[in-house]
Amino acid sequence: MPLPLVPIAIAAVTYGSVAYTAYRTVRKITPGRRCQKAEDGLDRLDEGMTYRREPEQANATARLKRTFTLGENAYELDAAALGRVRFRKL
Repeated sequence: MPLPLVPIAIAAVTYGSVAYTAYRTVRKITPGRRCQKAEDGLDRLDEGMTYRREPEQANATARLKRTFTLGENAYELDAAALGRVRFRKL
């Protein structure tokens, strides 16, 4: 029985191109820096979501803090976000 090489080759080219694109993208991203003032601001957020709107900008915050266990290990998930959208007439 002959091996169907065409479908295998198409899959290899597809996954290879995706892997190569991901590799090149990760190589171009520069490492971020950690700002301690921003970290402290994220730690001070209350759990839940808030939204505030002013004439020229809108602000939103969100924080989710959960603890869960997998087997004998316990993990804590702490996700926080600050967002601002500003519109100005120039």
